[in-house]
Amino acid sequence: MRLTTKGRYGLRLMLELALRDGPGPVLVELLERRSGISGKYIHQLMLALKNAGLVRTVRGPRGGYELAKPAETITAYEVVSVLEGPPVPVECVTEPAACERAGACVTRDLWREVAAAVETVLRTATLAELARRARDRETDPLTFSI
Repeated sequence: MRLTTKGRYGLRLMLELALRDGPGPVLVELLERRSGISGKYIHQLMLALKNAGLVRTVRGPRGGYELAKPAETITAYEVVSVLEGPPVPVECVTEPAACERAGACVTRDLWREVAAAVETVLRTATLAELARRARDRETDPLTFSI
């Protein structure tokens, strides 16, 4: 199973919003700089996330994007699913009619187990938890320079 840039970049952008959650929206220019994603692609991804109720847009000179819900309540699964669809390794996991063997296929059972494991990991990873991990890496006491 491989995520496209939609899912990877979308989660990266949502993490940036979680890291800067608070006093006002995050400017697109800052998101571009921090994420390395073009402004045009940011707007495209954010539109889908906005339509799903995960982000809000603020217009004007100090406008930008902000989380529409608390970071503790938004999971990686939600973000990836909005942008990619359900994260499954093969189509027959969610669409048994896609394969005439689905009813008796042992490998489909394995793919369903893989999909369930991926879903569990993504559902337990909230933006708040990812932001905490990112902050911990930035302030690692063993990292220093002279």
